[in-house]
Amino acid sequence: MRRSLAFLLTGAVSATILLTTGAMAPLSQDAGAYASVLSDTARPEADRARDATRKTAETLAFAEVEPGEKVGDMIIGGGFFTRVFASAVGAGGEVVAWQPAEFVAFQASYGEALAAADAMDNVSAIRSPIGAPEFPSGMDLIFTAQNYHDLHLKPFPADTAARVNAAVFAALKPGGLYVIVDHAALPGAGLEAADSLHRIDVADVKREVEAAGFVLEADSDVLANPADPHTANVFDPAIRGHTDQFMLRFRKPA
Repeated sequence: MRRSLAFLLTGAVSATILLTTGAMAPLSQDAGAYASVLSDTARPEADRARDATRKTAETLAFAEVEPGEKVGDMIIGGGFFTRVFASAVGAGGEVVAWQPAEFVAFQASYGEALAAADAMDNVSAIRSPIGAPEFPSGMDLIFTAQNYHDLHLKPFPADTAARVNAAVFAALKPGGLYVIVDHAALPGAGLEAADSLHRIDVADVKREVEAAGFVLEADSDVLANPADPHTANVFDPAIRGHTDQFMLRFRKPA
């Protein structure tokens, strides 16, 4: 257990987002403000080594993460962003880490990651069926990275994504943010790509999340890779770690 660090405002890092209007504008937060998160030695060295490729500071800026916030990490995987958020929100904030029960049953490491997250002093771990995340109310932000497509895997009911989006909407406070990062599929690829390639068409994500009542506020190409052919499974060694990814920021109406 540790006392997490709040971020320290430091120098600027230039980055831009593409607003839904099509105009270019600065990131809502200065990516340089998260220097203390990137240097936080409470995060494993292996995590910090991945910050450059995962664009951690830019992702935090896009998600507008601030100290003291209540942040949900949805489908935490190995817990990379759970640890990032724990540092960013500080001792006055809270991170709720959700790992679907089906993931924990499928692979022991997912349960181990959840237990490690729960041991952190500003993190609460939850596990529940994938179609019924048990986020508490009043969340400032719910975030998911590289896992939204999993809501469309064949073993899960067809309405899983709709149920999860509804649960996220209910958990967020008015004006709260829902930020989704995922591997891009070819336009029109269909939801089958989620199961076969572990990718999803960004248009499908927008459609589904807006249907839950959210308003698309911005998207970002900071994780884009035009060289990705979009036809390979994301675990293919030829593309793994270098996929074309999108970031979307939705807001619950106030």
